[in-house]
Amino acid sequence: MSTTLTEAPRSGDTTKPRLLRGLSWLVVRQHRGALLTLLGATVLGSLWIMYERSSMKDVLTAAGWPEKDVMSLNFDSDGVNLVVSALGALPLLLAVFIGAPLIAGDKENGTAQLVTTQSVSRGRWATAKLAWTYGAVLVTGVVLSVVFTWWWKPYRSVFPYDWASGSIFDITGPVLPALCLFLTAVGVTIGVLVRRTLPAMAAGLFFSWGFGVFWDEMIVHLASTRTLVYPLDADMPARLNDSLEVDRWISSADGHLYGWGLCSKTTEKATDACIEKHGIVNNVYEYLEYNQMGGMQWLGAALLLAGTAVLTAFVLWRVSRRPL
Repeated sequence: MSTTLTEAPRSGDTTKPRLLRGLSWLVVRQHRGALLTLLGATVLGSLWIMYERSSMKDVLTAAGWPEKDVMSLNFDSDGVNLVVSALGALPLLLAVFIGAPLIAGDKENGTAQLVTTQSVSRGRWATAKLAWTYGAVLVTGVVLSVVFTWWWKPYRSVFPYDWASGSIFDITGPVLPALCLFLTAVGVTIGVLVRRTLPAMAAGLFFSWGFGVFWDEMIVHLASTRTLVYPLDADMPARLNDSLEVDRWISSADGHLYGWGLCSKTTEKATDACIEKHGIVNNVYEYLEYNQMGGMQWLGAALLLAGTAVLTAFVLWRVSRRPL
């Protein structure tokens, strides 16, 4: 006859209280590598931005800025370019390395089946994973955006990128954290549909790149454009030097618009004849101004967050209704 022994609890046994329990503890422990990576990227990225800001400040101060014109100053912009490129690539990297494997990896290695055969429902399990992942991604995006905006705004006039370029628009204000959340949600969604880690990562990379191209084209549609009419032989007003050109025409006195290149002839005589023939007297300039940037960014962020909400709802529905 065999006897099964069980260890009785010790009266003096004490266990350290855990900050996290249950499903939250499991999710954080399972994805501690990704969460620590995001924490490290946030801290090191912030320090890097602060260092580059200090370097730029020293160079500009030594050159006498802002009292002196330093537009021709050839300061080292390699650091600036690297920071801008790294922040611009962050949402794509999150989609590929955080979002795509989040659920697809668990499906592939069997963790999903193990967890969801316990007392935890699939919907609750997916909600916990998304909540922790989105929270970490949001913190990273917000902190890096705040620190970079703190660097860029005072030095906007001498920065090697203008406000309307996708590079700056996407990594300042609320756009960076919104982009990070949206593309992470895209990666998660692709992972749920593909159910294999490497194909999901490849698809996430391709989609994120394509969305980046689309998003840059969308920027000009986030606000109502303004139009300025000024004489044909006059210089463009100086206040428009910081504007984003949307389109440009030439027009006759009665307001009829013609394409900018209509009278771009090979000789000055032919050009003058064309201008006289069509009665062209004005330049017409359609543009967006810097003071519209804030509204454009908040509208863009709202659209991205709405997309995130839709994708998240779909993921939770799919995970809850379909076997993993």
